[in-house]
Amino acid sequence: MPRLTLKALSSIMVLSLLGSIVCAVKVAAKDRGPESAACDRFEKSSPAWRACAERAPAAAGPATADAQRFYAGYWLAKNGRYEEALDHLKKATIKNARVLTYIGFATRKLGRIDEAIGYYSEALQKDPGNVIAHSYLGEAHLARNDLASALAELRKVEAGCGRDCDAYTELAERIGEYRAASSQRG
Repeated sequence: MPRLTLKALSSIMVLSLLGSIVCAVKVAAKDRGPESAACDRFEKSSPAWRACAERAPAAAGPATADAQRFYAGYWLAKNGRYEEALDHLKKATIKNARVLTYIGFATRKLGRIDEAIGYYSEALQKDPGNVIAHSYLGEAHLARNDLASALAELRKVEAGCGRDCDAYTELAERIGEYRAASSQRG
C-alpha cells in the first residue's frame, strides 16, 4: 500500500475542510459562525478567547491553521473588530468562498465598499450559489445607493434558499430600511 506524503495528507485535509464548509454554508443559510470546542467556552473577543483563537496549531497542518484563522477572523468581524479580523482572514492559505466573503464583510464594514464588492465577486466565482456572499453583496450595493443591484442579489438569495432563510430576511430588511430612509429624504 502506498504511503501518503505530508503534502498529500495536507491536501486531503484541505479538501475535506472545504467540503465541510460548503455543506455548512448551504445548510445554515446566513452564517452563524464556526465552532471551536476549545474556544467557545470563552466570551467572544475576550482576552482569553483571543489567546485561544490565535493559537493555530501549525504542526497540525495548513487546513487546521486555516480553520483557526477563519474562526478568529469570523468572530472578530462579527464583534466589530474589522482590522483584526482581516489580519487573520488574509493569512489563510486557501482563500475559499467563505474566507473571501468575510474578508469582504470586514472590508465593507470599514467603509471600503468597492474593495469589498471585489471580494464578494471573487467568492461568488468560486461558489456561485453562496447565499451569504449574495446577501452581503446586496448590502454593499445599498451602500453605493444601487437599489436595483441589491434587489437582483435578493432574487439570487431567494432562488438559493427561499424567503424563510436568514440571508433573505436580513437583506430584505436592509432593503426595506433603505427604501424607508430614501422616502424620508424625498
